Amino acid sequence: MAFLRTLVWFSALAFVLFRVGEGKDILVGGSEDAWKIPKNASDSLNQWARKHRFKVGDFLIFKYNGKADSVLQVTGENYESCSTSKPIKEYKDGTKVKLNKSGPFYFISGADGHCQKGQKLEVTVISEKHRHHDNPPAFPPKPAKQLLRRLNQPKLAPTRHLHTRMAPSWL
Repeated sequence: MAFLRTLVWFSALAFVLFRVGEGKDILVGGSEDAWKIPKNASDSLNQWARKHRFKVGDFLIFKYNGKADSVLQVTGENYESCSTSKPIKEYKDGTKVKLNKSGPFYFISGADGHCQKGQKLEVTVISEKHRHHDNPPAFPPKPAKQLLRRLNQPKLAPTRHLHTRMAPSWL
């Protein structure tokens, strides 16, 4: 019995340690010089962010020259208006931001006029409940109508001798 308790305790500890170490370091934009004014809309960091899944516990790594720029974490309203007046948090000279909860995170440049020119990032962090969706099924689910149609089709009884002629029962 003591062995079983010890085994359960160590299993729980291993699970907790595994969960704590799950977060990944993610380089914003995928390159060292991505935190800048985009050349065009398709070069936007939001285009990059839409192609990635961000999880609770991950870290965003912003690389930039701290003498010329900064990263401001802001509200959704301040993100839309590019307001730098009341940031949630200000980061300078290289930044590692922990994504500590699910939902949207908004970042804008602290340099004058950069946000208005597109230097901003919106990241949506998936919740703990959605972690199991990391590996989608190999085959997409079938549409409901098609599935219902298959379920409502009459089933044919299995027969052994499909090609054998049977004598009528009245003979």
